[in-house]
Amino acid sequence: MSEAALEGCRAAARAWEFELAWKLEKGLAGPGWRRNGMPLQVRVELHEASGLWTAVGDDGKRRVRETAETADEATALVHEAFGLKAWRPQPLPPPGWHRFTLIHCPVGRAPGYADPRYDAIKARPPQGCVPEDLDGSFGLRCERPGARLLDAVGELCGEIRAGHGLLMTDLGIEKLWEWSSDGADGWGAEIVGQLLLMAAERGLELGYSVEDLAGFLRAAAGSVP
Repeated sequence: MSEAALEGCRAAARAWEFELAWKLEKGLAGPGWRRNGMPLQVRVELHEASGLWTAVGDDGKRRVRETAETADEATALVHEAFGLKAWRPQPLPPPGWHRFTLIHCPVGRAPGYADPRYDAIKARPPQGCVPEDLDGSFGLRCERPGARLLDAVGELCGEIRAGHGLLMTDLGIEKLWEWSSDGADGWGAEIVGQLLLMAAERGLELGYSVEDLAGFLRAAAGSVP
């Protein structure tokens, strides 16, 4: 058998294994494993011969299969086939610029995206930012300049505080206890930024000034470089 024929057999076997695994999972879990109304589930598989990715989505009613050059694109095509908003990775911002999300989510009293207090900032958002409803809260998707990430975030937060009276409190981090040592502009820096924003809001609520909080950091960190 020729090499091309062998590769065709291998590809067919991989496809069969993928389909079999899907059917076995449904069978083992019983007929009600994915009821109507359950979230869309997507699986992706790399076809080594072609270098293409196949994503298969199933929402309990129908199944859709899409192929693309990347797993992200194949998954996005499946989401769009089900009428959902697709996510695609964006190119990195230019050097000296930072991309981040800011959310106004005051502790215990989130006002909601439609609150009139946001009308002015929606009408005239800060440069490089786009307002967005983020799970019911007011948020900004931003791309801003800064020497480091926290410089860009801090300058923007100060601009919003001065212009609109809003103390932004959230950078979209859901699991604050997680950690990544990925440098001053990475995910770890976003976690630090959110912790500091939360401390600023909550400290002021308790009567601590910004100077008090800065002094606490200096005293607690001591001579740590």
